[in-house]
Amino acid sequence: MIQKLGLGGGCHWCTEAIFQSLKGVSDVQQGWVSSTEAMSFSEAILLSFNPAEITLWDLLHIHLDTHSATSAHQMRKKYRSAIYVFSKTQKAEVENTLEALQTEYSEKLIIQVLPFNDFRKNSEEYLNYYRRDPEKPFCRNVINPKLNKLRKKYRKQLDPDKISLSEAGE
Repeated sequence: MIQKLGLGGGCHWCTEAIFQSLKGVSDVQQGWVSSTEAMSFSEAILLSFNPAEITLWDLLHIHLDTHSATSAHQMRKKYRSAIYVFSKTQKAEVENTLEALQTEYSEKLIIQVLPFNDFRKNSEEYLNYYRRDPEKPFCRNVINPKLNKLRKKYRKQLDPDKISLSEAGE
């Protein structure tokens, strides 16, 4: 059964490219998300995934490893470190997974688990940002290093039909 999850952290262009590369992720929508607890919108993605193909554990681990999940930097309003959930059951599962994953980080995770409220899709010109032009400076300098980290640490979760398994730039 397909599930939905919202993820916010860093730039939604980066997050979109990362999660578009994974097995079991059937849809990634990039834009702005709000929560019933944090009504302001911040950059995020909504993804649809099949838990039989990719686990919530893997999705959250990848999310934590590809944005500043332990940094309370000054851009947190625009780049809220968050997981947006769609049910109380999903919230409990996410919180339990984050508690278990905390042992892998020396600093405290500051990621919020928030109930999903609303989504605003980004302008068409910014959707599929990386896939449209991976040679843009932002793609080469910011997104490629994150994708290369995926290739090294999460190779089993990558879909070779969606991403080259060799490092970008080779």
